[in-house]
Amino acid sequence: MGAHPAGSGLSGGSAPLNGIKYSIAVASGKGGVGKSTVSVNLAVALAQAGATTGLLDADLYGPSIPLMTGINRMPQSNGQKILPLTAHGIRLMSLGFLMPDGAPVIWRGPMVSGAIRQFLQDVEWGALDYLLIDLPPGTGDAQLTLAQSLPLAGAVIVMTPQDLAMHIASKALAMFQQLKVPILGIIENMSSFLCPHCGTPSAIFKQGGARKASERLGVPFLGEIPLDPSVCQTSDRGEPIVTSHPDSAVADAFRRVSGALAGRLQEEALSAPVIRIGE
Repeated sequence: MGAHPAGSGLSGGSAPLNGIKYSIAVASGKGGVGKSTVSVNLAVALAQAGATTGLLDADLYGPSIPLMTGINRMPQSNGQKILPLTAHGIRLMSLGFLMPDGAPVIWRGPMVSGAIRQFLQDVEWGALDYLLIDLPPGTGDAQLTLAQSLPLAGAVIVMTPQDLAMHIASKALAMFQQLKVPILGIIENMSSFLCPHCGTPSAIFKQGGARKASERLGVPFLGEIPLDPSVCQTSDRGEPIVTSHPDSAVADAFRRVSGALAGRLQEEALSAPVIRIGE
């Protein structure tokens, strides 16, 4: 993927990060929908397609990116800024790299907001095509701070197929709309269960919930990710499914969704108003 213009989503008083073309929030209305798994594999898929990609783990209370990427060491500093770690072709930063293993994060809202700003401003991300930001579930301090700290190119909402999930996801979507962050689309995770023996898909949840939600809420549908036991197994080993099983149906699904996401970002950039000097 070549160079793209900067994203068009603006939040009041926010300033862009130097060298980052697209900053993308990956959010969900509730926990347990596989948002971090989606974030990791989308980032790796974008990198495999040729884009320089970073992933910020902003889920400070439950940072899971270190485990999913197999990284368990402290980042270094260049004397001025923290240097992100690198794995699977992507640049990474997480509070989990800085905290003792297993230590709980017992912070009030202002501390969470301060940590988010520090990860954005005090990390030497360098030139990136994409910075994916894995947010905690819900609509809290981390989401508000992020939207106020930099101009997001857009937000992606991850949900599962049930009607209840659609109801909860709509709250996260409404939050970003109120913050004037473009909604890039909805991703349906765990859309169907893939039998590990024969590969036959089975609908263990209600099918098509995210597609229905996208139609009802008037936002794009980016695609479906099936549920495969190997995703959990490889994530626990620090190997994203896109790299550990590149020929699998799940990896192919992640690549399709990452392509749809890249396409939506280009659409948003092309639809942004052009400001001409002297007009």
